[in-house]
Amino acid sequence: MSSSSTRIEVADALRGVAVIGIILFHAVESFDAFDPQARWSLPCDKTLYPIVTLLISGKMYGIFALLFGFSFYIMLSRGMSRTRFAWRMVLLFVIGLIDIAFYDGDILTTYALCGLLLIPCSRLSNRWLWAITVVVLIQPVELWQLSCQIFAGGGSAPDWNWVWDDYAMLAHHHQESGFWQNVVLNLRYAFPANLGYFALTGRLTQIFGLFLLGLLFGRYRLFCDEGRHLLVWKGILATCLPLAVIGNCVAFGGCSQWLNPIVNLMLLLTETASIVLLWYASAKIRKLLSPVCTFGRMSLSNYLLQSVLGCFLFYGWGLGLYRMLGHTFALLAGVLMVSIQLAATLLWARRHPRGPAESLWRKGTYLFNF
Repeated sequence: MSSSSTRIEVADALRGVAVIGIILFHAVESFDAFDPQARWSLPCDKTLYPIVTLLISGKMYGIFALLFGFSFYIMLSRGMSRTRFAWRMVLLFVIGLIDIAFYDGDILTTYALCGLLLIPCSRLSNRWLWAITVVVLIQPVELWQLSCQIFAGGGSAPDWNWVWDDYAMLAHHHQESGFWQNVVLNLRYAFPANLGYFALTGRLTQIFGLFLLGLLFGRYRLFCDEGRHLLVWKGILATCLPLAVIGNCVAFGGCSQWLNPIVNLMLLLTETASIVLLWYASAKIRKLLSPVCTFGRMSLSNYLLQSVLGCFLFYGWGLGLYRMLGHTFALLAGVLMVSIQLAATLLWARRHPRGPAESLWRKGTYLFNF
């Protein structure tokens, strides 16, 4: 097995894990239509939700972002022009609008916009890339706001109430309104609400920082089992794991808006390093993860499918399971979704090298001569 194919396969395994995690967490939240008075609730719901949130929320999207930057490196190394990549991001934004018409939690539109910033950054040296990556990942916006509160006597904080108001309005319509009304409202309100939420939680800068980190990982070929690269991953694990544990045991108080995203990053890198090290630990583990790799190779198709399938299962215009399922049973519904999508993915992969969405995106990418 060549290093190139190994690198791509471990990246596919990470993508597969990320998308599976995204599906499970969206299901636990009933795709943003959760009803605290759901009929089939269990006492363990209150324990399950924070555990799933700790392990999955933000981490799976973060792994996806890391691999997005890595994929950008792969495309450039294989000769794709920066102009063609920019067009590819335009197409991704359109795909994201289709996704957001079903599910207000779409991430593709945000990735498409942040992905354009990779183009000028790709011309920089590793030293400059590291400098920008570190600055972005220490949450400069949140740090600046905290500094203003401490040293400048506070000042007026940004009013984010409109984000929560829009999400509450959308959640109500997910529960009660028909399909087309959901489509119209999602297209009108979901994208700005998502940007506001990402800015509020520090995810917007973290997404871009992870894009850059993935680009750097590509340049250093860290996803290959060569040289001392596994020692680097062990070092990442040894550094990030204790920081993540300590960070989740400490109450940061007024510093939480700044430090919580950094703790989230530590846990995200812990999970990434663990998967990479497990992948290279033995051939048996790689064989066990083979279906997950296939799932990851069709990550875009599976991401879009989970929006359609999940909203049909939970929303009022579909089966309306938000009324029935508490967090535990909703998680089991998510496991069922993953099982269905995995079976469909493996069946599709018997005759097709790419997923349907991946094939269309690729054809669109090469539609014009750039």
